[in-house]
Amino acid sequence: MNILTLLQKRFDQALAALVPDAEARKKYVAMIKQSQGDRFGDYQANCAMSLKKEVGGDPRQIAAEIVKRLKIDDMCEPPEIAGPGFINVTIKADWLAEQLRKIAADDRLGVEPIVGPKTFVVDFSSPNIAKSLHVGHLRSTIIGDALARLLRFLGHKVITDNHLGDWGTQFGTLIYGYKHFLDKNAFEKEPLKELERLYKLVQGMKKLKVEDADEEPSADPVEMACREETAKLHAGDLQNNALWRMFIPHCLVDLNKMYERLDVHFDNTLGESFYQPLLAGVVKSLDDKGITVISNGAKVIVFGEDSRSVVQKQDGAFTYMTTDLATIQYREQQWSPNEILYVVDFRQAAHFQKLFNAACRWGYDKVQLHHISFGSVLAKDGKPMKTREGENISLVALLDEAEERAKQAYEANTKERMERGDEVPQLTAEEQQQIATTVGLGAVKYADLSQNRTSNYKFDWDKMLAMDGNTATYMQYAYARNKSILKKGNTDSAALRTLLPKLILSTSYERALALQLLRFEEALQAAAGEFLPHLLTSYLWDLAKCYSGFFVNCPVLKAETPELKNSRLLLCDLTARVIRQSLQLLGIETVERM
Repeated sequence: MNILTLLQKRFDQALAALVPDAEARKKYVAMIKQSQGDRFGDYQANCAMSLKKEVGGDPRQIAAEIVKRLKIDDMCEPPEIAGPGFINVTIKADWLAEQLRKIAADDRLGVEPIVGPKTFVVDFSSPNIAKSLHVGHLRSTIIGDALARLLRFLGHKVITDNHLGDWGTQFGTLIYGYKHFLDKNAFEKEPLKELERLYKLVQGMKKLKVEDADEEPSADPVEMACREETAKLHAGDLQNNALWRMFIPHCLVDLNKMYERLDVHFDNTLGESFYQPLLAGVVKSLDDKGITVISNGAKVIVFGEDSRSVVQKQDGAFTYMTTDLATIQYREQQWSPNEILYVVDFRQAAHFQKLFNAACRWGYDKVQLHHISFGSVLAKDGKPMKTREGENISLVALLDEAEERAKQAYEANTKERMERGDEVPQLTAEEQQQIATTVGLGAVKYADLSQNRTSNYKFDWDKMLAMDGNTATYMQYAYARNKSILKKGNTDSAALRTLLPKLILSTSYERALALQLLRFEEALQAAAGEFLPHLLTSYLWDLAKCYSGFFVNCPVLKAETPELKNSRLLLCDLTARVIRQSLQLLGIETVERM
C-alpha cells in the first residue's frame, strides 16, 4: 500500500486534459508530496503554480480545474485550495482504517513486490585484507548491507559482492616485511597479529606514502622494493605466490568472524586475485579498441589534458583500474545486472568517474554504474577517529566497547526504574547479555544509517545509546514496549491478525499513527530510489513520535470499550511489526524485553 503512488496516479488522470503528453506530466505528478504540517492536510499538490507557464491563467483557477477533474472522493475528504494554488488533500479516517486492516493480515505489511524488478550488484565493504577491519570500514559495510536488504525486500534481484583487496601492493608490502623482519615465534602463535605488525612496520619505513596505486614508483627504496615484490607476485614468482597463499587464510578467518558478528553476509567474495588471469585480456581489448596510449613506457587511458589512468605499468604490473574494468566485464557476463552500486567513500570519487567513463568507452554503456559515496566517521571533536597512538580504531575494539556501554546503560536504566517503583522485568544474565549485544551493535549501525550518507558524522556514544531521540535504542525500546502491552493483555497476535477487529480512529493520535503506518512502503521506496537509508530512519523517527502521542493519550488495556481495546491492540501490534521490519532492513535486531 503506497498512498502517495495512488494519489499521484489519480492526479495524473486529472492532469491529462491539461497536459496531454504523458511524459511531460511526470514532473507535475512528482509535485504531489507529503504535507509539511497538519494544517496543509496529509498530502499537498504544488503543480498548479508551475502549470501557469504551460497552460496559462491564474494558478488558483488551474488548481480548481484540477480539483474538478480529480477522482479521489473514495479515499479523501474534498480537496482544499490554499494560498496561490496549493491543493491540500486529507485522507478519510474510514479509508485509513480499512487499509490498515488489510495490511495487518499481510506478512509483508502491505508492501507489494515492485513491478519490473531489476538486477542489482552491490559492491561493498571491500577491505584490504592484509590487516584487520577498523572504523574506516564501518560505513561501507553497514550502508551496503542495508541497501542490499532494502532492495531485496522490495522485490529486486540483488547480488552482493565483497571485492577484497587481496592482490595489490599491500601484499608486496607484507611479503617484503616477511622476508626481512619476521618474528617466527610470534607468527606461529598469532599469525594475523604478526602480519599486521609487519605491515605497519614497513609502511612506517616508507618515506613517501603513495595512496594511488596507479602512480609510478617513487624514488623511495622501500616503496620500490615493495612494488618489486608485488610485480613478482603478479608475474607468478613461486616463492611470492606461496607466501601469498599462506597469508590469505589467516586474513580471512579474522575477517569472517567480524562479518558474522555484524550479521553481514555476501553472495560472492571475489577479490582482486580472482581477476588476475583476465587482466592481460582486458588490456589487449582496450588496445585493440584504441582506448589506451603509451606514456613513459606504461599503457594509460587519457580522459583529459591532465587526467589519465594507468592500466599497465612500465614493469608489466596491472592496476586497480585494470582490475575494476575486469570486474565490470565479469559481472556483465555472469549476472547481466541493470545497475551496479559501489559503496565506497567520497575520496574515491575521481577514480570512479574515470572507471565509469572507461567502461562506457569500452562498450559497457548499458549497465548503470553508481558510486554510492559517503563521508567520514569523526570523533566528537570533529577530528578523524584514532587511538591515542594515532592509529585507526579496530572494529573489534569499537564493537566490544559498544556492547559494554550498552550493558552499563541497561543496568543504570534498570536501577533508575526500580528506584521509581516501576515494574521491571527480571532477566537472566544470558538475557541481559543478549540485550547488550543487540542494543550495542544496533546503536552503532543506526547512528551511521540515520545520517545522510554523503555527510561526515560525529561518533557520540552518549547520543547513540540514548533512550530518547532518533536512536536504535529508542526504536528497540518502542518495540519492546508494544510487545509488553500485548503480553499484559494476554493478546494472541496471530489470532488478532486473523480476527482483524474494526479499527476505530476516534482521536487525532490514533489517526496520526494509522497514517504513519500506511506510509511504510513510501519510506522504503524513497530510501531505495535514492540509495539513502536515512530516509527509512527518518520514517521510523516519525513513527515513534506518532506512537508516543498515541501511548500517552490513548489507554489500550483500560480502553472504554472492548471494541476500542481491540482496535488499539491492533495498532500496537502493527507498530511493533513495522518497527521490527524496518530495523531488520537496516541490519538491526530487536529484543522482546528491555
